[in-house]
Amino acid sequence: MTPPPEPESTDVVVVGGGIAGLTAALALREAGLEVTLVERGEHLGGRAASWTCPTTGDPVAIGPHVFLSYYPNLMQLLDRLKTRDRIVWHKREFITLVEGRRRYVLRMAPLPAPLHFMPSFNADPAIGARDVLSNLSVSLLALQLTEDDVLRLDALNASAFLRGMGVSEATIARFWAFAALSILNLPLELCSAGALMRFYRHLIGTSGYCFGFPDGGLGDVFAPAARERLEALGGRVLLRTAVNGFTGGARRVTGVTLEGGRRLEARHGVVAALPPAALRHLARREWLDEHRCFQDLVHFQPCPYVSTQLWFDEKLTTLPFWARVHAPNDLNCDYYDLSNINRGWSDRPSVIATNCIYSHRAEHMSDDEVVRETVRELAEFLPRAAQAKVVNACVNRVPMAIHCPFPGMERRRPPQRSPVHGLLLAGDWTRTEMPSCMESAARSGWLAAEEVLRDAGVERRLAVDPPAIDGLAGLLHRARRLLPFDALPRHVRRLAG
Repeated sequence: MTPPPEPESTDVVVVGGGIAGLTAALALREAGLEVTLVERGEHLGGRAASWTCPTTGDPVAIGPHVFLSYYPNLMQLLDRLKTRDRIVWHKREFITLVEGRRRYVLRMAPLPAPLHFMPSFNADPAIGARDVLSNLSVSLLALQLTEDDVLRLDALNASAFLRGMGVSEATIARFWAFAALSILNLPLELCSAGALMRFYRHLIGTSGYCFGFPDGGLGDVFAPAARERLEALGGRVLLRTAVNGFTGGARRVTGVTLEGGRRLEARHGVVAALPPAALRHLARREWLDEHRCFQDLVHFQPCPYVSTQLWFDEKLTTLPFWARVHAPNDLNCDYYDLSNINRGWSDRPSVIATNCIYSHRAEHMSDDEVVRETVRELAEFLPRAAQAKVVNACVNRVPMAIHCPFPGMERRRPPQRSPVHGLLLAGDWTRTEMPSCMESAARSGWLAAEEVLRDAGVERRLAVDPPAIDGLAGLLHRARRLLPFDALPRHVRRLAG
């Protein structure tokens, strides 16, 4: 019998090459630790990766993603990689919403928060003054919530919570349903009230932000530069390398085993930057039996996407992006004309990418049916789409964009330090005080690196706190007297526990 190979030794093993894993690996290598990053795929980037269409040579994102200018942890990563200039910022309007041929634009006024958001509420002609006022109690509450309050609201269904707070049906249908699906990737009726209120607090409590888009492939904004910098500093990146399990015992992780029996021993710990299902697959039986955070992994359900990219033979619009007013039976939610976003593409015909979010309704549709329905919906707003020729099409079926923020899931998001010594967790689904997104992934990577360094005897602050509530909203947040949590309607407090 051939003896197993001798283990290789390093300071830290990072498992997973998405934003969280790359952030943690880079932070630890810059701090002087030996780092080996292991990724089972052929490319880095994880769920924010992109690939090249073999027919056109154009980048195709695994689900079009947007950046927000108040993503401080992600921007810190891009600054270290010197790739922030790969983002095309959209500063004129916040978002254009369309309903048939009609459109209205959500804009941010140059006023202190929360007044900056008032033009957006007033933009929809179907929402009247009474509807706007019906959001007052929810807005006051959101601005005064602490993270503990968010977790208390997590037990509530968002739709029931809004109705319990007196929000009008028109506002729920026209604003809140769209916000839940487009930002939290889940129908309002299935969403956690805590997750929704945390997002809303940032939306109305922070001013001066805007959307940005990758100039080209999303993964190209960070993945190649991260690998280049990590390897230039002496770190190792192992692609097409699957991890079979963790070495050590029930209470301590000392490294990982790879396919083929190869072992990597880690003197200062392992960072598991993996989705919940992948981590559960690797977890030892004892962990699932003894520790709540590992038991809870089974509850993290993936939110599927269908992202369609269509190449037309003519220019259909000058808009960079827009979204449909929410309707439950629509296929797609948001649309991006990449010819109006990517630098150097302005003279090209339209290349339109769309997102079907929480895409169970498309599960039994063929790719051709998805393309036909996408063109039909597009033509409701841009009639020329019905006559223009689709010269190429790509339908991406994404099993998991993020985990679904069902009621109770915010409480289940684990901290970066696991109960098993030597095992740190990273990923947008871990506890970051942010919705699951690229910013959450980057913040988790910095936080996990801080914990590794602390165990190595180095205190270093790497993660940036979520943006502070500012303007008039900041005064309300600090005062927390107008509508504290305990002043909620009794039936809402009873439901929240």
